[in-house]
Amino acid sequence: MSINIPFVNLDIQHQAIKAKLETAIHNVINQGDFVLGKALAEFEAAFASASQSAYGVGVASGTDAIALGLKACGIGSGDEVILPANTFVATLIGVLRAGATPVFADCDFHTALIDLESAAHVVTNKTKAIIPVHLYGQMVSPQKLREFADKYNLLIFEDAAQAHLAEREGYRAGSVGIAAAFSFYPSKNLGAMGDGGILLTQNPEIAQTMIRLRNYGASYKYYHTEMGTNSRLDTIQAAILREKLPYLQTWNRDRNLIANEYDRQLAPLAKYGITPFENQSGTGHVYHLYVIRIDSDCPLSRQALQDYLNTQGIQTGIHYPIPCHLQPAFTYLGYKQGDFPNSEKLASRILSLPMYPGLTKEQVSHVVKTITTAVTTNIESLTAKNE
Repeated sequence: MSINIPFVNLDIQHQAIKAKLETAIHNVINQGDFVLGKALAEFEAAFASASQSAYGVGVASGTDAIALGLKACGIGSGDEVILPANTFVATLIGVLRAGATPVFADCDFHTALIDLESAAHVVTNKTKAIIPVHLYGQMVSPQKLREFADKYNLLIFEDAAQAHLAEREGYRAGSVGIAAAFSFYPSKNLGAMGDGGILLTQNPEIAQTMIRLRNYGASYKYYHTEMGTNSRLDTIQAAILREKLPYLQTWNRDRNLIANEYDRQLAPLAKYGITPFENQSGTGHVYHLYVIRIDSDCPLSRQALQDYLNTQGIQTGIHYPIPCHLQPAFTYLGYKQGDFPNSEKLASRILSLPMYPGLTKEQVSHVVKTITTAVTTNIESLTAKNE
């Protein structure tokens, strides 16, 4: 009999603090400050402080945090922005919405993080910024990023949508560059009960510009000094996030321990072409996702393995199946198949396994045993056919 293991289970964390969440929601209802309310200001300050940053400006989504954040940093028409090809399309859309020109770089095959050597090849006199995507919960090396940015005189704008409180080399995600964008989509390490995002920055002028941009470009009510939009993190969502924030480090620690267990149990499958990505950050990796590669020497295709896991009640995901440069909506950017070999290989080989605080060792063991059965059974059937 199959054991159902969901890809994400939010109920575990919500049930543990249900009473506190309900109280936080009721407090906002009683106060009636549903837009730009007290809980929003409290959460912005708390999350910025926890992330070693000075200012936080809550917005409606992580995508808006990128688009408006880049504008607040003075990036727009005529400026080129480097980003990895293997990111969620929101990174790309944010650059385009800011009016800038996206320029892709490839990723490292062993970490899936942006390859700064690849990025160096596409720097021009129009390049103004680089967006390191802290993918899957692991930060791009802050030291190498800063050396790169200093060498080419670029701004660092972090996409930390998957890296809440991630750490590396003494930095926390959101504290490395001029600004950083986070998402609070429900399944994130710190998730709202709906959409939400935030921009963090050390720069007070950028923070003030962002405050105007999210609220119709208004310096104060009915006085609009620039073209803005309506993108505000709802007070109720901020209250929920504020209540969850004190638990985030524990949840991140649990994710890291679960990943270590996956690493340990999956190690024997390396000979069958099943390979986890490298963790170069130790306990600083917060594992928003736990992703493996199904390499070319694996006897089972990614699709076959995913299908088999699904029949056994184990949900998986692919993050992401099509690199940004090959997405149909953006062919006009002029990229083609073969431009970013590592990103393209990974898109066809990666598989995200169940990962969430509360996932037990027994469940991890079941996932790994099911993968082992799928791979070894396939080998045995192939061997039998060859005989």
